[in-house]
Amino acid sequence: MDTDPISTLLDSIAAGAGIPAQLYAPGAVLDAVVPMWRLEAHGPAAIAAQLSGWYADPGAFTDVVRTPLPNGELLRYTLEWAENGAPWASHQVHVVAITDGLIVRHEVWCGGRWDASVQAEIEAGLLTAREAS
Repeated sequence: MDTDPISTLLDSIAAGAGIPAQLYAPGAVLDAVVPMWRLEAHGPAAIAAQLSGWYADPGAFTDVVRTPLPNGELLRYTLEWAENGAPWASHQVHVVAITDGLIVRHEVWCGGRWDASVQAEIEAGLLTAREAS
């Protein structure tokens, strides 16, 4: 196992082949906020199962920002992937706490899953804001 659990986590998300339970310490907690929903998962197996379902397709990161924290790392990124042949994207923030090389707490905030039509609306809004300034 890679000694950097954050790099392994990011590689696993991009691969879409499942999140290794071995990244998480016994007693680890996932606390996730997604549109209209919040959940917790406890323990390596439950966390890996939840995240593996979310990141089931290979993807690519854009706008990745990794910020070291005293006990872990803050991640901010956009993930793009194809699902059933259609393009999707999601913007997320993760705060990951690490003890002795294992993730002990993983907090996630996600703005939702954006299909091609939503991505086009977002892009149109960004272009309009740039043109107005």
